[in-house]
Amino acid sequence: MQIWSTQKCRHLAIFMIIYRLYNPTDSGAVDMTSKNIDITLASNELVFLNFYAEWCRFSSLLAPIFNEAADKVKAAFPEQGKVVLGRVDCDRETSIASRFHITKYPTLKVIRNGQVSKREYRGQRSAEAFLDFVRKQLEDPIKEFKSLKDLENLDSKKRIIIGYFDRRDQPEYDTFRKVATNLKEDCQFHVGFGDAAQAMHPPAVEGSSDRRGHPIIVFRPDVELSHENDDTYTGSLQNFDELKIWAQEKCIPLVREITFENAEELTEEGLPLLILFHKKDDVESIKDYKAIIEAQLLDEKQNVNFLTADGHRFAHPLHHLGKSEDDLPLIAIDSFRHMYMFPKFEDMYVPGKLKQFLQDLYSGKLHREFHYGPDPQANEVNTDTDSRGKGTSPPESTFRKLGPSKNRYTLLHKDEL
Repeated sequence: MQIWSTQKCRHLAIFMIIYRLYNPTDSGAVDMTSKNIDITLASNELVFLNFYAEWCRFSSLLAPIFNEAADKVKAAFPEQGKVVLGRVDCDRETSIASRFHITKYPTLKVIRNGQVSKREYRGQRSAEAFLDFVRKQLEDPIKEFKSLKDLENLDSKKRIIIGYFDRRDQPEYDTFRKVATNLKEDCQFHVGFGDAAQAMHPPAVEGSSDRRGHPIIVFRPDVELSHENDDTYTGSLQNFDELKIWAQEKCIPLVREITFENAEELTEEGLPLLILFHKKDDVESIKDYKAIIEAQLLDEKQNVNFLTADGHRFAHPLHHLGKSEDDLPLIAIDSFRHMYMFPKFEDMYVPGKLKQFLQDLYSGKLHREFHYGPDPQANEVNTDTDSRGKGTSPPESTFRKLGPSKNRYTLLHKDEL
């Protein structure tokens, strides 16, 4: 009979403890604590976390649904290292709640390959919806092309990153795939292998035994909606963080489109919104607006969200401003208290005008002038009160109402917008 050594028994015991901690057989979501969260995030392709509080009514309603979803996900994806649904009791695990910047309960966050997704889950709260969401998250985010001709038909309104590789098992492709997984909502990713990509590869160095082509990563902008140009990645193709930072800067533009699907996410960021309202097919105004923001307001990106909005879909804010689709294009600021309209759209093309508009918001001048008319010039005494100042206020914010709802969340900082 074989007798195991004490050391082997100790190693087996440690292995079983770790296995049970991070691959539990219990039903429902896995309880995340400061002791197991890091290894769980590091050892799974996808981790879907429910941050909750016991006293929160919405958390209590979600708990059994999320546990049911966890069981369904385990059944659908039983392999280790694939996906875990976890739950964090924020009253007990305050350090984890702080680390993930939790401002409302329940909050549902996605971590892919150890990286926190900027976008929270904000969809339907049912076990089937959660399972469908996980399925989509685990789908391959990269579409393969067979020839360069296939790239001629890509959507010119989408931001696209294209990879050219010799073969699929290159370590550089593994890095590319992980970055694509993390940024799949922001960019389209395409890849070609072997002959499909060979035309893009520089010739091998003469005398070298390595006849493979060098991998190439190229960014293709949404040319129909911007004046940006193609760009080629020049950093390390084996450094995940370096490639992700480059791809993130390309995939997430300075000027974004606001929709009803992402409005909650954008408003929760809490920054004033500078919005171009445009007609549905007016791409020229969008391209010019983006170019002017890039050229003149880059230093304001920490203070303001620059957005475009389809004026047909967002007719209500326009009505709030006393405008209609016939008045488009127009630019307005929503400060989350009031809305102010840029006086004349054509002045966008005058250097410094949009920047001054922002400065007037910060200084309170927009609010003051709404009530009392233009500020008096130096050494000029204003003895008249504008008639608008009597019993009126600027139009109230309409986009604030698209933020996280008090009927769906317990908000921890109710005045953050």
